[in-house]
Amino acid sequence: MAYELDQFVSDCRSILACDGGPQGREQVRRQLEKLLQNPEFVRKHCEEAPRGLHVLYEDPELGFQILAHINDKARVSPPHDHGASWAIYGQATHYTDMTEWEREDNGSDPGHAKLKPVKKYRLMPGQAGIYQDGKIHSIDYPDHARFVRVTGTNLDRIPRVRFDLQTGEVKQMTPQQAT
Repeated sequence: MAYELDQFVSDCRSILACDGGPQGREQVRRQLEKLLQNPEFVRKHCEEAPRGLHVLYEDPELGFQILAHINDKARVSPPHDHGASWAIYGQATHYTDMTEWEREDNGSDPGHAKLKPVKKYRLMPGQAGIYQDGKIHSIDYPDHARFVRVTGTNLDRIPRVRFDLQTGEVKQMTPQQAT
């Protein structure tokens, strides 16, 4: 029997209610990989869904969200964070190249930053990667890539920033930017 979205939601609720920290999130990451092994889920929510960002579930008590990103066009995001939230990216189709970044400066100037890449990898279908609170990262995906993202909260409700690698400028992100 295939692992379904409702089972994933139930497992996320149980896991995060017991441990909302990094270990619990790692368990959610593994369960997301299990969900992405269900071809019917991928077909329905990722391959046949209309283009755009779709909220598949938002937990009324714990606040976490499950979103499907249905992309037609390739995109390279600027380095960004998810503020005080975490995010788990699970690849459904094609791939996403992930880059993790660290600040080379001491962070004393909130309007400027110098970043360096510290880790690069590719998520293939069925794989999921996690970014803990405040982790700076960027994503690069081809035309028609689809992924599922689980976040600790609705990211539009919290402060997040993006980084301009050319100028060093740090800017507040607007709703659903860098998705």
